[in-house]
Amino acid sequence: MSTLQQLDYSSLQNLHDKTKKEFDAIKQQNLSLNMARGKPSAEQLELSLGLLDSVNSENIGDNYSILNYGMVDGIPEAKALFKKLLEVDTEEILIGGNASLNIMHDLISKALIKGVIDSETPWNTEDKVKFICPVPGYDRHFTICEQYDIEMISVDMLEDGPDMDKVEELVRNDASIKGMWSVPKYSNPEGITYSDDVVERLAKMETKATDFKIFWDNAYAIHNLTDQPPRLKNILEACKKHGNPDRVFMFASTSKMTFPGSGVAVVAASKENINFIKQQLSVQTIGPDKVNQLRHVRFFKNYDNMLEHMKKHAEIMKPKFDTVIEILHSKLDAHDIATWTEPDGGYFISLNTMDNCASEVISLAKEAGVTLTGAGAAFPYGKDPRDRNIRIAPSFPSLEEVEKAIDVLCICIILVSTEKFL
Repeated sequence: MSTLQQLDYSSLQNLHDKTKKEFDAIKQQNLSLNMARGKPSAEQLELSLGLLDSVNSENIGDNYSILNYGMVDGIPEAKALFKKLLEVDTEEILIGGNASLNIMHDLISKALIKGVIDSETPWNTEDKVKFICPVPGYDRHFTICEQYDIEMISVDMLEDGPDMDKVEELVRNDASIKGMWSVPKYSNPEGITYSDDVVERLAKMETKATDFKIFWDNAYAIHNLTDQPPRLKNILEACKKHGNPDRVFMFASTSKMTFPGSGVAVVAASKENINFIKQQLSVQTIGPDKVNQLRHVRFFKNYDNMLEHMKKHAEIMKPKFDTVIEILHSKLDAHDIATWTEPDGGYFISLNTMDNCASEVISLAKEAGVTLTGAGAAFPYGKDPRDRNIRIAPSFPSLEEVEKAIDVLCICIILVSTEKFL
């Protein structure tokens, strides 16, 4: 079959008319499918129901310190469990509440008001505060910056991570660049894992701001879809090696391991950074939800069990990812009008249409009963300069619903693309 670029006008018109009939027929089905966010499915949540029974009035024992004030940085048992997730020492980790996003937001708001450990003045005393944002990226990171009027500078994601030539140039010459967002493993939404070279360059690069910080959101650290997952180099160790031990804040959580509504979040950093954070946090709270931390400790017991638990998630998730990829190939390969990632883990597939088509595709899909993440969501200020990126989140719907939703998406892409050529 010829690509759309190779078709003559009559053939294009015939394909458009055929696709329009398919689209109109789908509209009559009154579908209501939601693929807008990377939420675990009910089947995934059921994997962790035992967590609810791991701590109760019968088995709490004499753990009254868990029920009382104190341990603002988390219980020792939780530190021992989760330190392996981020490959840090016990004194380099702090266990928080249910959301790592909350910790990130908290650190940025405090940095603006009080500065970070190596700040001469609070960030908000500067004329301008800027963050580097690899794109496509995570919309909630960008929303924090927008909330606090932090200017966002987009840097393209390449096959091995952000464009480091551009990153190095920016941070070397601009003291107002105080931070950088990173989802280093199975990046949201591209599914890219940073190469060793990228990690090394981030750790050792020269920054004009002496208090520059990398917000290393390792949200999908063990969310693998393959038995041979890529290995992510330890950035904290790299920063120490290059004389920048306080450069990075590392984050993770169990939001997509157990329950998003009652998971456990962690932040890891240098011992000095953790002590600095702990001191600030002690003004804010007298202690986190230690009962929930104990639930997770008892449920997982050890890190190896956590890895086995994530294999059960993969058994549910991988068929959905495989289905999306298979349908995209079968429906779109011949037309040469879209490209997409095929990640080894994480929660998303990133698809690029032709330029100036994504918004219309998403609108048509909504009209047909399929809700997708909004166009531009993976870019600062919600503006994709090429209007082509669509984030596909296959986790929440059933496999049958995923099949139907991607069929609809492909029909919409073909319909919009043929109209562009016509």
